[in-house]
Amino acid sequence: MSGGPPCMPAPLCLIENAEEGLKTVESALDILRGIQQPVVVVAVVGLYRTGKSYLMNRLAGQQSGFALGSTIESKTKGIWMWCVPHPSKPGHTLLLLDTEGLGDVYKGDSGNDAWLFCLAVLLSSTLVYNSKGTIDNQALEKLHYVTELTDRVWIKSPEAREEDDEEDDSQFVRFFPEFVWAVRDFTLELKINGVDVSEDGYLDHALQRKKGRSKKVEDYNRPRDCIRDYFQKRKCFTFPFPTLPVNMKNLDSMAETDLFPDFQAAAKNFCSYVFAESRVKTVKGGYEVTGSRFSHLVKIYVDTINSDSVPCLENAVVAMAEIENQLAMNKGFQLYEQGMGDLSKTFPIDVGTVSAKHHDLNSLAMQEFLKHSFKDEGGKYMTQLAGKVSKRYDQLITLNMEASEKLCRELLSDLYAPMAANIQQGTYAKAGGYEIYCRDRDAMVAKYRQHDKKGMKGEDVLEKFLQEKSVEANSILKADERLTESEKKMAEDREQARVQEQKFKAEEQRSQDLQLALEDERRSQEERMRRLQEKVEEEKKLQQEELDRALESKLKEQREMMEKGFMDQAEILGQDIKELRREKQQNQEDKPGLFERIIVPLAELGTNVLSSILQYKLKIAEVNLLPKK
Repeated sequence: MSGGPPCMPAPLCLIENAEEGLKTVESALDILRGIQQPVVVVAVVGLYRTGKSYLMNRLAGQQSGFALGSTIESKTKGIWMWCVPHPSKPGHTLLLLDTEGLGDVYKGDSGNDAWLFCLAVLLSSTLVYNSKGTIDNQALEKLHYVTELTDRVWIKSPEAREEDDEEDDSQFVRFFPEFVWAVRDFTLELKINGVDVSEDGYLDHALQRKKGRSKKVEDYNRPRDCIRDYFQKRKCFTFPFPTLPVNMKNLDSMAETDLFPDFQAAAKNFCSYVFAESRVKTVKGGYEVTGSRFSHLVKIYVDTINSDSVPCLENAVVAMAEIENQLAMNKGFQLYEQGMGDLSKTFPIDVGTVSAKHHDLNSLAMQEFLKHSFKDEGGKYMTQLAGKVSKRYDQLITLNMEASEKLCRELLSDLYAPMAANIQQGTYAKAGGYEIYCRDRDAMVAKYRQHDKKGMKGEDVLEKFLQEKSVEANSILKADERLTESEKKMAEDREQARVQEQKFKAEEQRSQDLQLALEDERRSQEERMRRLQEKVEEEKKLQQEELDRALESKLKEQREMMEKGFMDQAEILGQDIKELRREKQQNQEDKPGLFERIIVPLAELGTNVLSSILQYKLKIAEVNLLPKK
């Protein structure tokens, strides 16, 4: 499918963990920029040498690719990516991110571990945490990075944070990915107090809080609360040993049939779940992320970290929207420019054809813009697109008028040449010459009218030509001795009537051209209004879905806290739920206001601009055609 991922035979480093800090890899960003499909982003994190890369290879449908390694040294440095067509969602790209192993004792500087974990959270729609053995307190203590997220990620911009005393941690659940805990080399029975439990039940039990207010209890609860508070959807998979310990170093080269059946089944269940349940990556506001948008997101976050600043979800979305909206505007205008450029090669043509083409291409340009744009606050880029299109249309109207005037003048000059020769030869300077002149002139005008590609200045140029030749006609008339004074007076009146009739025809053509153009523009604006309203409703729906998911998660968490007797925690969740419901109601009420403030004035822009352009051009033409004194 167009806009999908290119063939990637192997993963590519996306973010290097170099000595001087984190660094994006341009070749990887180039690949992402070419992907216009929505991306489902699955990132795996965990301690080094826990088999993270094997799971990612399975998700990619490959035996090998991400480096597994066979020693105690971590093989993956930084963050590597692999883009493949999504196996169960046509028109989507599965973007796999394999992160450097956390806690590598051979790493020169482990200071970037927290940032790598943070980036995996910020960039993914599903975060897979990979560990070995069991989910016990020691395993949760090793996942201390989750407790540092609020220090390393901001939701609101610094300016907005200054207005509020502190940021509400409960908001993170709206924007963080689904959390999947993959427990490798699991050998225990899934039983709690002698009762069989599911893998999810096992994880839920491991995340239970303890009652009490001591520092020890708070330290125990902190990582568990963070996982519950930050990740609205949690899932667990347990994997038995894949093969005999002696064969583990050859895992990436072993045939699937050589692996233990229980491990094969667990891996299959894991992959099936990720393929079916992992959502498209979204950012604050519920906006879906394409490969192109993802490339900007990566660059923005890494640059922010390298500048010793804290990544901000709100600022990242604004910055990404600025880049994408500029590109969307350029794409829309290029489409219009190319189509009208092809049309201009056929100038001169009638205004109806130009106007209809403008209407169609303007509609396509707007459609292209809306397809790629998002969060165009205040209609900034949409207004710029409308302005660029109007300016270009103004230029094309001028070019078409100039081409029409040039062709018509040349056509009249060619048709008039025999008459000019007759004047030189004195053909009309004799008795009865005026009648011959009128006959030749009428024949010339008839031939001129038969030419069907004169363009929008056909009648204007003819009017001016006849005005110019009226002196010549009167001179021949007065010199014609065959005509009486009375006949000459009647002939003069007919000459004036002929000129006046042509003036009316020219005015009629201008009026028809203007009305046709304005009618086309009216239809264009109606379609634009419809598309813009659809865009507003679409973005409103995305935001509502984002709020609904967060609300559902908080309600579920509150029920669990109440069932287990943690009433203080349930009360805190109740405040979060109240705030989410208030924001949801406000979101529903604000959007009509947004439509009134932005879209309606913007839709009026095109009609006003076009009307001014045409009336100005036609007024200039009318002034130019007035008889010279």
